Amino acid sequence: MAPSQATHTPSLEKLVKSLKGQSLEASIEALIFLLKRRQVKGDECAQATAHILRQVVAKARWQDVDQLLSQIQSAGSRLARAAPHEPVIGNIVRRVLGLIRDERQATIPIRPSPAVLTSTAGLQVSKSMFNLLSVAEPDGSPMTGGSTPLSQATQPTSVHTLRSEVMDGIEEIMDEIGQADDQIASFADIQIHPGDFVLAYQPSKTVERFLIKAASRRRFTLFIAGLEPFTNGTSDAPYATLRKKLSAAGVNTISLSSNGLMAYIPRVNKVILGAKAVYQNGGLLVDSGCCIAAQVAHEYLKPVIALSPVYKFCPEDPSYDVSRGWLGNPSTYVSYGNGPEVDAIVVENTVTDYIPPELVDVYLTNLGPQTRHHIASILADHYKTEDLAFSMQLD
Repeated sequence: MAPSQATHTPSLEKLVKSLKGQSLEASIEALIFLLKRRQVKGDECAQATAHILRQVVAKARWQDVDQLLSQIQSAGSRLARAAPHEPVIGNIVRRVLGLIRDERQATIPIRPSPAVLTSTAGLQVSKSMFNLLSVAEPDGSPMTGGSTPLSQATQPTSVHTLRSEVMDGIEEIMDEIGQADDQIASFADIQIHPGDFVLAYQPSKTVERFLIKAASRRRFTLFIAGLEPFTNGTSDAPYATLRKKLSAAGVNTISLSSNGLMAYIPRVNKVILGAKAVYQNGGLLVDSGCCIAAQVAHEYLKPVIALSPVYKFCPEDPSYDVSRGWLGNPSTYVSYGNGPEVDAIVVENTVTDYIPPELVDVYLTNLGPQTRHHIASILADHYKTEDLAFSMQLD
């Protein structure tokens, strides 16, 4: 059962504030509750996962690196199972596991090898093999080989040091997540030129920030396309805030429906999409409908630019579930308020799409523009080989 306070935690911000007053288990359960209800989703999943894993390092009981790795894997698996449609959770878990492995190598003390002793006259002193292996440590205990565990006297200090270094490393990951959108937006004036006609399909927060940054230096026309949800006229127009900011900067915006893409795509210079994940083969996990825009752009030879920070790069290939899309609440697009025929029909609302790699021209990351051929090197730089099978542990 989810903790009672989770019902009063509708956002990531409130969850993070509540971590100090909760036990580790309560914090994990609170986030699992929000992930299952999709109250924390998208980019927020990365920050929330990093916060929880930092709590694991700080509060969980562990005496060595293997125990810490096990604790991180256990907590990470629970979070990933709660939201299998959010692959960024697994990415952050892998990043933290790799961080721990790096810190272990950095904090293991280098023990001196037994040296040949010399007298004050410079003459070598004979030592038997027994004496060489029995040279005393500073605390009086015999020195052992380099592959044996740390002594009781040095282990607590090493654990304390490792805990501090790993927590600092997770803080750096959290800073990277928080700064990624601004870093991607810094390349906006390179990708968007004066007079361009740009198509954005269901722009994400990353895409919105990118477009607003471009508008501060460029004058262009933006087509905003996407599916129109069923709202009964009770909600504001989609992307009203984005339109207002772009209009203030002198950028014209035009709304398009999905079935109107073919008519306008010949005028478009480029298509901008926000990726929920970039897979090992270069394919994208995106919001539903984005694949339509990518396919139309490909037919008309228009470049497709995918915006994605590197923490969304997944070191795995897409599964069957990813390829067919995740299903969401159909009432977003269809009203069940009236009509006896509701019981006789089945309505599926696909909330994600998969875009194959051949439809993507440029991957714009917080490290700059990348091509499909650079994905392997990015993955190698950010994940350890030992942790690539993390997602397989969830089955």
